[in-house]
Amino acid sequence: MERVGASFIDGSITSVLGAIAGGILGFVYGVVAGTAEGAEYVGFIAGTLVSWIYFASFESSSKQATPGKMTLGIKVTNLEGEPIGFGQATGRHFGKYISALIVGIGFLMVAFTERKQGLHDIMAGCLVINK
Repeated sequence: MERVGASFIDGSITSVLGAIAGGILGFVYGVVAGTAEGAEYVGFIAGTLVSWIYFASFESSSKQATPGKMTLGIKVTNLEGEPIGFGQATGRHFGKYISALIVGIGFLMVAFTERKQGLHDIMAGCLVINK
């Protein structure tokens, strides 16, 4: 249940940050290009980058957790309980897209796997544990 709460907190934060970054870059694109056509793609890319950097940076930091995970007392580790690096955190983050693409089944796996891993955790060789 902590993971769901952390996801809500982090999703709220990244939505605001992504909207700000996307709005700024979309506006700049529109000014430079002389048209707003295509600005939404620039905004989407900015939002994706913000989300990636947010999750990968926090989860590979010494805290091993995003602000949402820290708030709820959980952290991300490798299979041996050690901190993960930026590359592994990146793989975990983009693995979430696959977990979502298969109708969210990759996320539901958390409830049914022995080590409470979602598909993205299994793909990246990670665990989410209590601090």
